[in-house]
Formats: sequence, structure tokens, C-alpha cells
Amino acid sequence: MTNLGKSAGIKDIARALKISIGTVDRALHGRSGVSERTKALVLRTAEQMGYRPNLAAQALKLNRHLSIAAILPRHISHFFDPVREGIRAAAHATVGMNIALEFQEYPRLDVGDTQAFEAALKKHYDGIIFIPGNTRKFDPLIRNLSRAGTAMMCVGSDAPNTDRIGSIAAHAAISGAMAAELLSYRLNRKAHVAIFSGELSTLDHAEKLRGFAATLAVQAPHLSLLPALESHEKPKEAYRQALALMRSKTHPEGLYLSTANSLPVLKALEELRLLGKVQVVTTDLFQELVPLIEGGKVLATMYQRPFTQGKLAFESLLKCLLEGGKPQPIIRLVPHVIFRSNLSLFSNQIVNNDDELEMELQQT
Repeated sequence: MTNLGKSAGIKDIARALKISIGTVDRALHGRSGVSERTKALVLRTAEQMGYRPNLAAQALKLNRHLSIAAILPRHISHFFDPVREGIRAAAHATVGMNIALEFQEYPRLDVGDTQAFEAALKKHYDGIIFIPGNTRKFDPLIRNLSRAGTAMMCVGSDAPNTDRIGSIAAHAAISGAMAAELLSYRLNRKAHVAIFSGELSTLDHAEKLRGFAATLAVQAPHLSLLPALESHEKPKEAYRQALALMRSKTHPEGLYLSTANSLPVLKALEELRLLGKVQVVTTDLFQELVPLIEGGKVLATMYQRPFTQGKLAFESLLKCLLEGGKPQPIIRLVPHVIFRSNLSLFSNQIVNNDDELEMELQQT
């Protein structure tokens, strides 16, 4: 066989197996007239050759009108704006397809999300892309929308054991583990470290903490992890917590800021003249972070690839809708680590900070 690992079409698969294009097409789409042995061989070969179905052709063939909504928070725009851009890019690539894409916003995680989903239930979307916050709260929302015929695709986190059809996110546990390993290289003596997180009822945040704590225990037992601070969706509270923590007797010498909302903690460190003295690993990339990485005041940042997350979420959701609601694979992206040395490679990923967040911090 040729072209293994590369994108291939139905003709390539047929040529590799020396069978007809019609047989390959029937096997790939689960139609009758193909033995189970041949079907298994075709599917295995398609996977090996990197076959991807032409979604536009499928949609035109089915002559379907699809309505898709992306329901995401307005807050922490330097993460969610690139997610939205990725969704738009994937939608723009569906030239000739009859797809209506709408963006709905609510203020922030756990504020206004329930009302946004109740409104979506009345609009009868074919599919919704969303970030699940508190999974206990989102379970009935996902269930109600799924029963109404809406395919639910998670982005940025996951809601396992619900009726969602798929999930796209950075690998949270690995992100936490990598942050812990980085801090262990810089802190080779006994010291305290701490993690600033979002609400731990969100799976992404809980998994980052799990990966961070587990790696510290194995690779850096000389580092003591302080209790997690989980008010990171509330900038004022995160700022106050950072001031209190760094003024305490057991103040940490290393910090992992595990969400994109790192500005409040960095502001507190700056006011206490601790930037550059405390080892800091942040998450994602925005304009205010650039000089801190360039100046060595932030050790590194864990880039979650939000544009790619949004793009893959739309593509996976569309594939589900065109395949009659078939569940999609759970995709965990490898996080990128941005240091001063490779920062220039990510210059096109830098976004402006959240204006609303900046205003809140100016009022503290």
C-alpha cells in the first residue's frame, strides 16, 4: 500500500486494495452488498491512509439545511475569541453547503449559561458547540437538548457520562503534568508551590490539578503543593487571593496559573515586586503576557491551541450530523509550551486582552 499516513480519497483506497470504487464507497458508508471481511479491510485501510470523507459532497448529496450554534462565554476573550475564530474558519470552508451558524454569548462560566441553553432549546438547533462548566449542572441541559434532537459537542473541556456526541480540548492532565515538571527544574530545593484554578467542578480544571499534583508527587517530592485556589473566573477574588497567599508565612516559590485568566495573579505579583522572583507557569497567550515572557518574569505558558479546538469542534459536529448522529471520537490536543526562545513562532496567535477583565482589575 502507498500513501500511508497521508490524506487519501476513495480512488486511492480502491487502487491500493485492487477493488472497485463502488465497493469502497459502500463499505465506507455502511451500505449493503459488501461482505464483513471486505468492509473491515476497507475501513482499516482507510484509517491507515488517512482517508477523510468530503463533507461538502455528503451535504450536497443529502440536500440538508443545518443550523449550528456556538454558545460560549464572553469573559476570558483571549481564549474564547480564537475558539470562535476556529469555528468560523471551519464554517467558511463548507462552501456550497446549506449551513446556518450562530454565535450566542453569556457573561462568564456559571453566570448566564443556563439561560442561554434554555433559549437554545426553543430554537431547535441541529447542533451546538459549547464548553461545559459544572458538569452536574450541565448534565440535564445536555440531556434535554439531546432528546430534542440537538447534537451536543464539547469544546475546551468535557462532560463525560452525558449525552454529548464528542469533545475537543487540550489534554488537561498532561498540561498540569508539564507545568509541574517545568517548576521542578527551576526549584531544586524544598519549597511550596500553588495552583490557581477555575472552579474544580469543571473537568478541565480538575484534570489539570490532578496532573500537576501527581507529577509533583513522583518527580518533585521536595515541593509541597498548597491547597488549590479555584476562584479564577472571578478576577477580583483571584487578585485578593494572590495578595493574601504571597503575604502568608507559607508563600509559594512556584505558581501554576492553570486557566487563561492569569492577569489578576500577575498584577498582584507585580505590586508585591515578586515577578521574576517567583517561578510562574501560565496558560495561553495574550498581549500583556508577551513582555513578561520576554523579560523572564514568566517561565513559560501552556498554549491550549484554542483556534484548533474551535475548528475541530465544528468539523466533528458537522461529521456527526452528516452521518446521522454518529458519536465522534474524543480528541485531546497536545499542549504547546511557549518559552522566551520560541515565543516569536507564536506571534500570530497573540490576541488582545479581555477589556472587561482589564476594567475589573483597574477597579481593585
